[in-house]
Amino acid sequence: MRSVNNARLQARKLLDDCGLDEITDLDMDLFVAGLVVAGHDAILIEEELSNCDGKIVFGNNKAVIKVNSKIQFQERKRFVAAHEIGHLLMHRNMQLPDDTFTNFNIIEGTENTLKNGRQELEANEFASELLMPENLFLKEAKGKKFSPLLIKQLSERFKTSLTATIFRYLQFEQLHPLCLVFIENGKVKYWKKSNDLKVWLGDYTKLAPPSDSVAAEYIQKDYEFVYKLEEKAQNINKSTWFNLSEYDEDTDFYEYCIPTRRYKTILSIIWEN
Repeated sequence: MRSVNNARLQARKLLDDCGLDEITDLDMDLFVAGLVVAGHDAILIEEELSNCDGKIVFGNNKAVIKVNSKIQFQERKRFVAAHEIGHLLMHRNMQLPDDTFTNFNIIEGTENTLKNGRQELEANEFASELLMPENLFLKEAKGKKFSPLLIKQLSERFKTSLTATIFRYLQFEQLHPLCLVFIENGKVKYWKKSNDLKVWLGDYTKLAPPSDSVAAEYIQKDYEFVYKLEEKAQNINKSTWFNLSEYDEDTDFYEYCIPTRRYKTILSIIWEN
């Protein structure tokens, strides 16, 4: 998608204009204050927002980026701020809605699930590249066995949420093939997989996840964390999520879930060793 590639290029250009390789160790309010160097006058504030996680207000001379102070985790606040910076650079003359949780959980190919989905996808891609630059992310992830622990280590390295980190991981064909399934209010909303993962997902869109899936366990437990880190990769059958042809063997796969109880969502990650 051309617009997605442009968003990534915009993030790299911004880093170059600011003379930075990454912003991992910078507070986001300081980074936003310094954007005047790149020709963008803005400030970032945290305040309690109703029914949204972030928003941008364009003025005649200055933009105000607002991040909901009620967000619990700093990693999520960083991504919200980076997302709004993407709007600042790419969508100044467009009518934009306030950004909600759902806006930050779309991936290429699923942006049609949201109104203004293209702009939201672009802002997400911008934020991913800004917080997790491609060259640095691949340096940290390439050649390492995929596991929940690896995603935790990457999220700590770049100060990003587990969800943002796993979405970023999926973008690179050089890394381990994955299938991601996003579940909201007990129903599969959308899914996406690596091209190298030669499987066919069952027809679960708008339906509950399979009864023998790990995702179903989390729904039954009201989105509480069922497994500890070393147990998060649970063994499942290939047929749990995927259709088998007459020539397929029902081999071992793994499923790892990231639940968000507040929003009743689950991100299910499925892979084969």
